[in-house]
Amino acid sequence: MTLTKTKTQILCALFAALIAIGAFLRVPVPLVPFTLQFLFTTLAGLLLGKKAGSAAVWLYVLLGLVGLPIFAEGGGISYIFKPTFGYLIGFGLGAYVTGFLTEQNTSYKQLILANFAGLLAVYLCGMAYYAAISAFYLHNPIGLFPLFLYCFLLAVPGDIVLCIVAAVLAKRLIPIFRYDRR
Repeated sequence: MTLTKTKTQILCALFAALIAIGAFLRVPVPLVPFTLQFLFTTLAGLLLGKKAGSAAVWLYVLLGLVGLPIFAEGGGISYIFKPTFGYLIGFGLGAYVTGFLTEQNTSYKQLILANFAGLLAVYLCGMAYYAAISAFYLHNPIGLFPLFLYCFLLAVPGDIVLCIVAAVLAKRLIPIFRYDRR
């Protein structure tokens, strides 16, 4: 990807804003809140690449931790003690993974595979963090089955749809984002 430094910084800020907006774009589904954050974090990795895409996600996380109420449930440094903070960490890792896996190949198949790999990274981080915070900070450990059910099984179908949507969008947008108009 050949973007100038200024263009990259602008795009990182744009995607951080889109991720923040995605936190408040909720799709009403029973039991599990479903937001569009994953769509924008995945697109950040696909369109900006591994470094700039993950930088956009970390900018979003940093802005939320310094107090801007841009997370799904507010903001501030105390957010790190919420069991769901691990998903935010996973978003950064997921953006890196999707960007890395699509550096050389942007076929539909590769985009879908990269998105699923990014999704796996998000859920692994999110579930591990949820279990750790529940056990060690909240002193209310969660069993493996409830963890799997509530933190993965009920939430993943919507994110699978977002993986496909992100691949379709990225296939059309990658030529625009990865073309340097110098």
